[in-house]
Amino acid sequence: MSKPEDSMEEFIKLKEALFYKQLGDNTVQCGLCPHNCVIKENGVGVCKVRRNIGGRLYTMNYGEISSIALDPIEKKPLFHFYPGSSIISVGTWGCNFKCQFCQNWEISQQRPPYVKRITPDDLVDIALEYMHEGNLGIAYTYSEPIVWYEFVYDAAKLAKVRNLKNVLVTNGYINDEPFDELIPYIDAMNIDLKAFNNEFYQKVCGGRYEHVLRTIEKAYKAGVHVEVTTLVVPGGNDKLDELEEEFKALAEISKDIPLHLSRYHPAYRYSVPATKVDFLLEAYKLARKYLNYVYLGNVWDERYESTYCPKCGNVVIIRRGYDVRIVNLDEEGRCKVCNNQILKKL
Repeated sequence: MSKPEDSMEEFIKLKEALFYKQLGDNTVQCGLCPHNCVIKENGVGVCKVRRNIGGRLYTMNYGEISSIALDPIEKKPLFHFYPGSSIISVGTWGCNFKCQFCQNWEISQQRPPYVKRITPDDLVDIALEYMHEGNLGIAYTYSEPIVWYEFVYDAAKLAKVRNLKNVLVTNGYINDEPFDELIPYIDAMNIDLKAFNNEFYQKVCGGRYEHVLRTIEKAYKAGVHVEVTTLVVPGGNDKLDELEEEFKALAEISKDIPLHLSRYHPAYRYSVPATKVDFLLEAYKLARKYLNYVYLGNVWDERYESTYCPKCGNVVIIRRGYDVRIVNLDEEGRCKVCNNQILKKL
């Protein structure tokens, strides 16, 4: 990270942040996410990518790319959004959470040495080049796209004009004003709901679940395609009664929200053994009482990755990893057996 005494040439690549207010004495308060960080001059927020320079807040990762690839849409994971298609996936560095089990901590908790710089126009051009390979748009993923807000906003607006889909894979920790400005350009979101208790959220991740649940509800009501992922961590968020409350809360928004219950594996600062598959199966059966579409992640069993019609029980999409076969859906996304709407018209 640049030191305060470094020349301003180090900062000409930075972009002024969109959501903050000046408090006096060259102190600012960021308004992007519920942390609402108060940042003194030369300081950074929780995410480490927003810095106070001379009493103005700048984003330090605008246009900085840590990873870019053409991925299956199911890898996001999104199972009910153009199944079987591909999407350009791109990420930066930084995160407004500190998850101690983060699998991408090399880019979420620090600036990696291998970043490249591109413009929003460059990214859209790349996405367009891959349309002949089945690419449907751009997924902002890998690290947390919320702390990349200014770049995502600029790129998403350009992509929308070019008929590309915009996808966020996010922790959902964002304030209302920035969310409301961005959401008209977003087509789909996979939102991590990391737990349904704030002791775990605050101690292990650094946030509160109510803010994330609010984002899920706001996105769904705004017409965005929403899927939810919960990584089930042994000894952390794996109480069945607690999970049941989560399932109920999601069902109150919509029983049709797809839920991905993913198996945790040791990573970063967490060495707890991997989630037992038997427990995941128990949670899966419980979730199915409240939600129409439940999937198991990191298990690699087609029985729990495939999509079944909640009305007649027939399989409509068979998944073997990223091998996807649509078997009982018509062109309108309805079950061919009972005519039940499975995929909403996109």
